Order: sequence, then structure tokens, then C-alpha cells
Amino acid sequence: MSTVKTMPLTAAESESTLRKIKWRILPLLIILYIIAFIDRANVGFAALEMNAALNISAAQFGLVAGLFSIGYFLFEVPSNMLMRRVGARQWIARILVTWGIVAVGTGFVQDFTQLAIARTLLGVAEAGFFPCVILYLTFWFPERERARVVAMFMVALPIATLIASPLSGWIMDNIAWYGMDGWRWVFIIEGFPAIILAAVTLLVLVDKPGDAKWLTDREKAWLDDTLEAERQAKVERHGHTSFWKSLMGVKVLALALIYYSKSVAIYILAFFTPQIIAGLSERLTTTEVGWINAIPYGVAAVFMVYWARHSDKTGERRWHVAIPLLAAAGGLLLMPLFAGQLIPSMVLLTIITVAVYATYGPFWSLPSLFLTGRSAAVGLASINSLANLGGFVGPFGFGLLKDATGTTNWGLVIVSLVLLIAAGLVVGARFVRDAESLAKSAAIATKES
Repeated sequence: MSTVKTMPLTAAESESTLRKIKWRILPLLIILYIIAFIDRANVGFAALEMNAALNISAAQFGLVAGLFSIGYFLFEVPSNMLMRRVGARQWIARILVTWGIVAVGTGFVQDFTQLAIARTLLGVAEAGFFPCVILYLTFWFPERERARVVAMFMVALPIATLIASPLSGWIMDNIAWYGMDGWRWVFIIEGFPAIILAAVTLLVLVDKPGDAKWLTDREKAWLDDTLEAERQAKVERHGHTSFWKSLMGVKVLALALIYYSKSVAIYILAFFTPQIIAGLSERLTTTEVGWINAIPYGVAAVFMVYWARHSDKTGERRWHVAIPLLAAAGGLLLMPLFAGQLIPSMVLLTIITVAVYATYGPFWSLPSLFLTGRSAAVGLASINSLANLGGFVGPFGFGLLKDATGTTNWGLVIVSLVLLIAAGLVVGARFVRDAESLAKSAAIATKES
């Protein structure tokens, strides 16, 4: 608890403090995540020309697209633990520089093997960025703000595709500098901003509230006291979580499985949707495919913030994760019925995309209900790294099924079943119900006191 002897903040002052923090740290983090997702997902757009240029089959493309997740998985937990030791500011800057260099280098690959190596190295370079930021946000925001703050940060994902789809399409249709194909310039042009933003990160971010010169002593004391009280309450309710339980405990594995299902859907959408849209009409240019592909993500960016706000307002998490998963599963099951029809297919793709992205804010409020301190650093990284294996299995399996059957229909059906299982798990898991109930009771007690 803070030892600063100051007058406590009023409710209005505490809300003003939280708004100040949001405006100070969230815009940069959102921009960084936009660049991160563009650099990991733009291979889906480049594939419209790259696959033919490098003689890559659908199965091989699924493999190289998913290899990012293997590198990510192997280095995620160590990266997040180092972040706690080094500090968020320096560690995020290091991640930016390394992934930017690899992203730019991908534009110079000459065959399938080199592309596979580049994608694996990109995962290694970017490993730790997402859980690092999620952990970093817990240093600044109380639990009642977590879902909407995470959703505000993660609105970067649909915005990334909203930006990258038309941009990538335009680059491929219009840029062929120095005799290099447009798909190569997609990687080079979109990878370079990460290197520049590393310097911005060092200038703008601070590691913790105590280092923030733009917060007053009263504001720092209030935030310190609030977060410490929440930490102690979690320890009283759930006890201390050991390293191994936070790494591979039943609760962590269950949440990883739920998030895994979302990752399968997200990465298949990112990597294969441009090809699905291009296959709906032979008259579409690459630029037009880009603009059409951006539509679902624009809608998702708005809805995911609304959904997270509603979750925070009600204090309910489980159904705010399960309902979107059910909606996405239903949309995927209906997709084969409208194969070759542009407008109905786009309506369904919009529903699926919006639903999958809506889960982010409410989901990442679940681990913080029982993980604190070092266990939070390990647990968040473990959940994210295990779940992101879906980014390998999903695209690779989807590509294999497409090669074997000549259609994407079976892949869509299997992904929908994965989402249905995850929805049942998040609603039915007893520890999730109990943690949510205890958190609601604690929030009511705090208001009454």
C-alpha cells in the first residue's frame, strides 16, 4: 500500500485520472499492435501473387502462415518474464526492432524454405509483445476497467486489417520498384514502421505509474492503493498461484483451450479470407478485394468496444465470451450454403469477424480474476502462447483440407465445431463461474463501503 500521506481522490477525480492514463498510454499501444498484426497477417494478402511466384500450394501456404505461431509459442513465456525484469518500455522497443527487421527481410525471400524460416523468425521476434502489453495494462487499470481497456487496445486488430487490406491491394497493383514484384513491397513497406516506432516507444512509455511525471502524487497514491487492495483480495480469495500452476495448471490450460479456438478462427480469417473473396468473383482486382475485405473489420472495431463496455458495466464475463463464439460458429456453418455468392458471403463473413473479435475484452478479464504478480506474467504468456498454436494448426489444417477436397467448406465446418466446444467450456467451467461470482461480490462490497 502507498505510504504517501495525501487526501484520497473523489470519484470524479479517480475517473479523471483513469482518462488521463488512457490518453497517455493507449494510443501508442494501439498503433504498435496495428503494426504488429499487419506484419504477421499481410502474408495472407501477399499470397494472392506470392503463392504462384514461389510455386506454393495451399497446404504449404497454410504451413508457412502458421509457422509464425511456433516461434511465438517457444519464446512467449521467457519474453514476458524478461519484461518484468527489464521493464516494459525497453522490452517493447527491443521487440519492435527485431520484428521490423524480420518483416522487411521477408520481402527478399526466394523460395518456400526461406519464407518458412522468415515466418518462424517473425514469431520469435514478436513473441511476448501481446502478453507484455496485457500485463502492462494491469499495472495501470483497476479490474472494473479491464475489459473495456483491453478491447480499446485490441481494437487495433480489426483496424489493422481495415488499413492493411486496401493498402496491401494498392501496393500490389501499383508498386514494382527496382523490378521487384508488388507482393515483396507489401512486406518491406509495411514492416519498416516497426523499426521507427521503437524510438517513439522509448520516448513515450514509462514502466509504471510511479515513474509517470504526468501523474500527481495523489493520483499515484490512489492508483497504488486501489491496485494493491485488488491484489490482496485476489490472494485471499484464490491464494498464491505457483509458477508451474500459472504455466500449465488446469485453469490456465482451460483458458488456453478457449482462446485457442478463437485463434484458429482469427488466423484463418486473416490468412484465407482474401483468397475466399477473390474466388467469389473473377472480375475483382486486388485493390477491390482489399476494400471488400476491410468491411467486416470496420464493423468489428466498433462492436468489440461496445461489447467490452457492456461486460464491464454488468460485471459478467462468461456469456460475453460464449455468445460471440456461438454466433461465429453459426456463421461458419452457413458459409458453404452461399458459396460463390458475394453479398450473402460477405454478410456472413462480417458476422463471423465481428463475433470473434468481440470476445477479446471479456476474455482477457478472466485470467486477472485469479492471477497476480509473477503468476500473472507467466500465466498470461502461457495462455497466449498455447492458444496461438491455433495460429499454426488452423491455417495448416485448413490448407490441407482445401488441397484434399478442393473446397474450403470442410475447414469452415471444423472451425465452427471448435468454437462450439469453446463456448460450452467457458460457460461450464466451474472455476470461471466461481471466480466471476467472487469478483462480483467483492465489487458490490466495495461500492457499499
